[in-house]
This record gives sequence, C-alpha cells and structure tokens, in this order.
Amino acid sequence: MKLDLLVRANEILTMDPDRPIATAVGVISERIVGFDEEVTDMEAERTLDFDDACITPGLIDAHCHTTWWGLGLDAVDLSGCRGLEEVYAKIEAEAERLSGDDDAWVHGTGFNQAHHGGRFPDIGRIDEITGNRPLYLRHASGHSSITNSATLHLIGASHSTVQDPAGGIVVRDDEGKPTGVLEEAAQGLVQALLLPYSTERIIRALDAATERYAAQGITSFTEAGIGGGWIGHSPVEVAAYQAAAESGHLHARAQLMPSMDALQPLTGHPADFHHQGTGLGLGLGIRYGFGDDYVRFGHVKVFLDGSLLGATAAVTESFCGHDHNTGYLLDEPETYRERALCAYRAGWPLALHAIGDVAIDLAMDLIEEAQDRYGRGEAPCRIEHFGIARPDQVERAGILGIAVAPQAGFIGPLGDQIATLVGPERESWLYRGRSVIDAGALLAGSSDLPVADNNLRRGMQSAVDRRTDKGLPFAAGEAITPEEALRTHTEWAARATGQFRDKGTLERGKLADFTVFSESPLIARNIAQIDIVATILGGRLSYDAREAHRNSTPELQLLSGTS
Repeated sequence: MKLDLLVRANEILTMDPDRPIATAVGVISERIVGFDEEVTDMEAERTLDFDDACITPGLIDAHCHTTWWGLGLDAVDLSGCRGLEEVYAKIEAEAERLSGDDDAWVHGTGFNQAHHGGRFPDIGRIDEITGNRPLYLRHASGHSSITNSATLHLIGASHSTVQDPAGGIVVRDDEGKPTGVLEEAAQGLVQALLLPYSTERIIRALDAATERYAAQGITSFTEAGIGGGWIGHSPVEVAAYQAAAESGHLHARAQLMPSMDALQPLTGHPADFHHQGTGLGLGLGIRYGFGDDYVRFGHVKVFLDGSLLGATAAVTESFCGHDHNTGYLLDEPETYRERALCAYRAGWPLALHAIGDVAIDLAMDLIEEAQDRYGRGEAPCRIEHFGIARPDQVERAGILGIAVAPQAGFIGPLGDQIATLVGPERESWLYRGRSVIDAGALLAGSSDLPVADNNLRRGMQSAVDRRTDKGLPFAAGEAITPEEALRTHTEWAARATGQFRDKGTLERGKLADFTVFSESPLIARNIAQIDIVATILGGRLSYDAREAHRNSTPELQLLSGTS
C-alpha cells in the first residue's frame, strides 16, 4: 500500500492518551492510517518534513461568524479608532470615496464605545458628514449598530412614536428622538434593506475569511447562526457554503448552526418526533449532522439575551454605572420553551446564546426539560458565551452534561471593560475556565470573531494567564493549563460540536487535519507568540508560511514584477 502523504516532525501531539506523541503520521485519502513504525517504511507520494516544529490536531473555532467577518473586510474598520474625531474622519473619508455612487451605503465595523470615553457618535455630526447617504456601523459586539437620519428615515424609525420591534430597541434621547443606535433585533430593520446578499458575494466573503483562518492554524469552525434573524445573510446561505467548498474557496471545514428563525413547522407520522408528530426543522426533515466533511449542519442557534459590551445581557443585578439596567431577554420564556422543545425533538441539539445569569438560568431550564422529555442526543446541548455564570450554574452545567463556549480571547482586549460593567463582586464569574472543567462540563474554545480576533493562540494564552492587555488579573481563579487550553480548541471543541469521531485528536481513521506550530504550545513561554508554520486540511496544505516567506523574498518579487 502506498501513502498519499507522510508527515514528519520533531513532535506530533496526538492528544490521544493511547499514543500521545509521535514523529510521523501517514495519510491516505484525507484520513490518518498510522503513526511511526506503522508507516515509516511505506512508500509515499509526498513527504512533508517539518523538522523541529510541533504538530497538533487541527485547531477548531467552536463559535465564530465567518460570513459577517468576511463581508466586513470591505467595510471601514473602526476598531483602532481612539476618540470620536477619528471615527468621524473615517466616515468622512469613506463618504468621499463613494461620492461617485449615489446609491452606495457607508458601512463600518468594530465600533466600541469604551474606546471613546463611553460615548457613541452624535447623530447630528454624522448627518453633517453623510447627508442623504445611508450609513450602517456595526458595534464590536454585533448586538447593536449605529445609523444616521437617512437610514432611520428609510426604516420608518425617524420619529419618536415608532414602536420597538420584539427583542430590540431603537434607542432614544431624553426628548424621545432616535439617537441612531439600534439594539439587538432592531438591527433587523436596517438589514431588511440590505438582505439578502448574493450567493456569489457570500462565496467571496468565505474565501477571504477562511484563507485567513488557515493562516491561523484553523481547520474547522462552527458558524454560529445562518439563514435567519439578524445574524443571517441569505435564506439560501447554505448554498453559498456548498458552492464555496465545491469551487475550492472554502479553506476550512464548516459546521453551520441554523438560526431558530430559519426553522419551519414540520408534520410527520404521529410516531415521528418522539411520538409528537410535529416539530421545527428544515425542509424534508433535514436535521443536525446532515452534510459532508466540508459543510455539515450543527446545533440550532437560539438567542436568549444580548451582550455584555452593550449592557443588554439579561442579568440579576444591574450593570455597574447603569442603575436599574439589568438587560433583557429577547423574547418571552414560554415562547422559547415551545420552540426549543419542538426543534430538539426534531433532531436539533440546542445552542443557546446566554451571557447574563438570568439568560443562563433559562438556557439550563430549556436544556434540562428537553433532555428529560426526549433524552440526550449524540451531540451535547450548548450554552454560547456563558458570560456571567454563578457558581450554582457551573455545577448545574456539569450535572446536565452540557458544553459551554466562553471566549478566553475576550480577556485581553475587552477584559477591563467587561470587569468594570459587572463590578468586583461578580468578576470571578466571568468567562470561566477552571471551574467548568472541574464541574465535568465540556469547555469549548471559540473566538466569536469578529467580536475579538481569531488568533486562537492569543486566546489560549489568555485562558492560561487570565490577564487583560493592561496587565490586570481577570477572574484569575479560572486559569487553566496549556494542555487544557489546547484541548479547548481540539478534543473538547470536537466533542462539543458532536464531531469527535472525525476530529479533535490524531488517531487512525480520523481526518488528516493538522496545525504545525513553530514550537510546542505545551511548553512555550507564551503561546500567543508561537508561529503557525503550516496548516494541513485533509492531507493538503491550506497554508504554508515557508512558501509565503519564499514568495516574499526580494529576488522573487523582482522576478514576478512586483514592487
């Protein structure tokens, strides 16, 4: 038998206790067939030798927003602005750039009021800059947006008497006039004017985004909400993923969470859907797990509350500096209960966005009732973010056997802002790690890109040292080990997404997805400073820093005619 690929390195961390370390791995038809003595004497079509590098299972981002980020790569990036004058200057420059196209919108992304003394842009000032040109600026959290008067007029929200949509707020000043800020579901009023994006545009966004994923060592990701609500980009979004994969424009494996809003009532035989006869799902009864190794359906995504950055997460006690503001649930608990149970019995494990402790209580109630009535499925139910989790909730997560997906990557750039919002009494509850593992729940690593970047090495280091970018400790008691940090993006992420049979560890029969680090993340002084040498997807290089380096040498630049 001839191998398609033989990969060698000084150290291969398999994360498999039966064979934790190897120096060679063989691949046939995108799958691992053996290690070391099992393959070293076999002939191979190709051999990749990474010398002193360290190879691990391919990194998995268990919760991100790929299409949103990919589309935003063409928008004005406001994340680096410090002071509203910089924001206004960027908006003005973009408006001038678009001056030849009367129908073009000004799009921006990454605004965070913490970088501007807690202030949002003044709608009057924005109106002076943009005039009648519509504007749509996405907040860094994704849970609010900023518009101008032209946009408010288009959506019919330019006067004080307009009613807020269910699950959202058109923010107004003391006189009742809209400020231009839209929270949560109110963003859908603007998106209704922009959607759907064309399949071709989404493919381009996926190509650009996942090419960057490969450069970060990411081989798989879970898209946390498609096809419905304010998180979706097209009712046929899945077709864009399929087409991207078929045309070679998807550079990482995608698991897609349909938004709850994308599910429709289904009626089958009275014995179907756990003998209820009805459920919520996709046409033809398609459910969780349907697809192939490159595009596959995951959990159903359910938004229960808002965000910490926007102080809209549903919490028991007020946010600091926001008296009587405890956030809010985006719908009635009974509505969530009915829809969640219908989806679960139709074969969709639940992934419930719950940041505040009130929302986490509701999420656990829904999961517990679903599991008690219909049993536990192969894939565990999940709580996305698990942002402010009380000790009793951590214990309950373990009892229920659920997975939680907090974002350690928030700790560096956003930790100071988040800690200030909840105060010192609740800081130890934030974006937990150690206590989740000790309680027996699954801790899945995720970036929530574009809320934070998808440099998963930086997130892993934050999970270990629990320090903000200012050097301050952040829920320090929740620190985990480097090995555990790596498992959050390999084994535990695979288990949380229900894909452990194919991913998460390097074992015979599993997919040949590898991340090649410049040194071992288990012993490096700082995981964030390790380089990604290469990324291998199904036995093929999806990223090779060595090739990129060769192509960037002056000699090659001259030969290619570039300057």
